[in-house]
Amino acid sequence: MATLYDVPPEELIEALTETLADEDDIEAPDWAEYTKTGVDRELPPEQEDFWARRAASLLRKVAVDGPVGVNALRSEYGTSKQGTTRYRVRPHHKTKGSGNIIRTALQQLEDAGYVETSENDGRRVTGDGRSLLDDTAGDLLTELDRPELERYA
Repeated sequence: MATLYDVPPEELIEALTETLADEDDIEAPDWAEYTKTGVDRELPPEQEDFWARRAASLLRKVAVDGPVGVNALRSEYGTSKQGTTRYRVRPHHKTKGSGNIIRTALQQLEDAGYVETSENDGRRVTGDGRSLLDDTAGDLLTELDRPELERYA
């Protein structure tokens, strides 16, 4: 049986995005289209399925690194900021990603039953979340036309 570690992360996140977009609990809030993903950004994201993609990415991150808190995930989704995108005048400075986006997406994943809050540790994946990840990885492994992944099938 394939696990989430057996397929490339970008392929798994793409497949999970399609699955989570159909979920009723995973839905972008009204404010999401106006919100930047961090202080280093000048504009909000332009992807149509940004919210489902971020939720899929968070689900995978929590499964791999969990239990993990919002602050650690903010560091993961942050980047370096150097002035603005127009004027590169300052040295690089590491910034964190948007905590509200991460927190709200994790709360929606909790409502869907894929993530749970562990006491004093942060969030971790539930059995349903792990089986969603592994089932998606198994389906993806059979669809991928990559000879180097044949040994995992």
